[in-house]
Amino acid sequence: QLQLVESGGGLVRSGESLRVSCTASGFGFNSYHISWFRQAPGKEREAVSCIGSTDENVHYTDSVKGRFTTSRDNAKNTVYLQMNSLRPEDTAVYYCNTLELWGQGTQVTVSS
Repeated sequence: QLQLVESGGGLVRSGESLRVSCTASGFGFNSYHISWFRQAPGKEREAVSCIGSTDENVHYTDSVKGRFTTSRDNAKNTVYLQMNSLRPEDTAVYYCNTLELWGQGTQVTVSS
């Protein structure tokens, strides 16, 4: 079964850090780019980052550059999103995605 499962969300205070993970199963994970998206209440889903098959090809949306880092461990079929200096506006459900496959999302809440 093709599947992406996010984990690691939670409640943190402004300025703190959090790492969310996306673990894949059922397909050749190593060959695919993986994207992180987020959706805040009442807002459209937006792209946060995208990582290619290696750590050398990573892109970020402007609002998270310098604060968020995406990496992958192909041996573990897992992609990580390290989020530092979190802000209340980062509060959202975070999803990982590749092609037409989406995870169920993990809630990240940042209190001021």
